[in-house]
Amino acid sequence: MNDSERSNSPIETRFREMTPGSMQRSHRAREVFPSGVVHDGRRMWPYPLYVERAKGAYKWDVDGNRYIDYFGGHGALILGHGDDRVLQAVHEQLERGTHYAACHDLEVEWGERLKAMVPCAERVRFMSSGTEANLMALRIARAHTGRTVLVRFRGHFHGWQDHVAFGVDSHLDGTPSPGVLDGIAEHVVLADATDVAGTVALLESRDDVAAVILEPTGGSFGAIPTAPGLLEALRDVTSRRDIVLIFDEVVTGFRVAPGGAQSYYGVTPDLASFAKIVSGGLPGGCIAGSKTLLDHLDFEESARLGREKISHHGTFNANPASAAAGNAALGILAQEGLCEVANERGAGIRDALNRVFAEEEVPWACYGEHSGFYFFTDPSRVGVDPTDFDASTWTLDDIKACAGQRSVRKFRLALLTNGVDISGKPGGIVSGVHSVEDVERTADATRAAVRALRAEGELH
Repeated sequence: MNDSERSNSPIETRFREMTPGSMQRSHRAREVFPSGVVHDGRRMWPYPLYVERAKGAYKWDVDGNRYIDYFGGHGALILGHGDDRVLQAVHEQLERGTHYAACHDLEVEWGERLKAMVPCAERVRFMSSGTEANLMALRIARAHTGRTVLVRFRGHFHGWQDHVAFGVDSHLDGTPSPGVLDGIAEHVVLADATDVAGTVALLESRDDVAAVILEPTGGSFGAIPTAPGLLEALRDVTSRRDIVLIFDEVVTGFRVAPGGAQSYYGVTPDLASFAKIVSGGLPGGCIAGSKTLLDHLDFEESARLGREKISHHGTFNANPASAAAGNAALGILAQEGLCEVANERGAGIRDALNRVFAEEEVPWACYGEHSGFYFFTDPSRVGVDPTDFDASTWTLDDIKACAGQRSVRKFRLALLTNGVDISGKPGGIVSGVHSVEDVERTADATRAAVRALRAEGELH
C-alpha cells in the first residue's frame, strides 16, 4: 500500500491528519527516489515521516509534531541529537576547513582516543562507513590467512556490500540476493548463532575459513539473540584454528560500554568495525585491531616482509569535521557514564512496556539488552506472557515475521500519533539523554496505542 491508498483505519486517519506535510513531501520524493526513500529502513506505511529538526531525545516533523525519538540515528546518537559540545567542535572545525586532502592533528587525536578505549585496537584505520569498515576487515582476513571462506550468522547485519548482502532478512539458505555473484556467495557460510556446538564443529571441520564475523550482542543489536557462551567459544576455536575473529561493533561500539561490547563481555576480537557513534553521528567509521593484521595496510611493514600491501583509499577517511565530532563524542563517553544511563533507561522501558502489555492483557512482549528494546508480537499466535518471555526460545523466522504484520504497522502509527517514534524492526534504541519521564510517557503512549489497536480488532 502506498500513500495514495487509504484504509478505513482510525489510526491511519489520525496519522494523516497530523502529518499532511510529510504526505506532500512523500509524493514529491516518489518522483525522485525508488519508493521515495534513500534508505530501506525509512520506508514506512502509508508514507515516511519527514523531520525538520531534532534536539536531545526529541525530534519535530515538518508539521510541528514532537516525538520522543527511539530511532536514534540508526543507533548513532548515544549522546542524543545535537549535543552542544559536539556541535561546537564541528562548528569550530568548519571555520578551519572541511577537506584538506592532507593529514591533520584531529585524526591522530581521534585514533589515540579510540586506541585508549577499545581493547583490540593496537592500530586503527578510518573509513567513511560501517559497510566500508567491514569490507576492509574481510579483505585483511583473506590476505592474512590466504583463505577464502567467510562464516557469518543468519540475521546479523554487516552493511550492504556483496559478502553480507544476503542471509539477513532473506536468502537465509545462503543463496545470493539480486546482483551478488554466485562465486561470492559460494565463499560465505551461514551459521546459527543459537547453536554454539554446531558452529564450533563447523569451524573445526574446515581449513578454508579466513574469518568469522558477528554482531557480538546478537543480530540487529540483540533483536535476534545469540546463545550464551557463543563469544567465548568463538574466541577459543578461532584462536586454535588461526581464523580471524571480527566483531561488528558498528552499533555496540561506545554504546554497550565505552570500550564496546568486547570490553563489556571481556572477549577481545582480532578486528572490530566501528561507525555511527565513533564519528559523533556524522559520516565515519573505522577498523581497529591487532598490529599484525593492520600491518597489511602498512607500506614499510609490507615491504619489510616482502609482501604486497593492501591498497586503501577513501576521499573522506578521517574527514576533519567527522574527526572533530568523533573526538568530542568519544571524550564525553569516556568520562560521563552515558552508556550506563542509556542501558538503565533501556531496561526501564522494557520493564514498563511489559507491565503495560500484562495490564492490558496484550499477548506481546518487549525484550532486548543494554540500550535496545524490541517488540515480539507473537505472529504464530501460540501465546506469549510478557512477564516471562525469553526471546532466545523463538526462531529467527518468528522474530522476523513480527515486522511484516499489519497490526505492527498500525502500532507504529499509533505510537507516532501519541508522540513516540520507533523503527520498523519493530523496536528502538535509547540514548544517554532519555529521561525517566520519557520512559513514563513512552509507556503511556504504548498503552494508548494498544487500546487503539484493540478498538480496530487488531489484537488477538
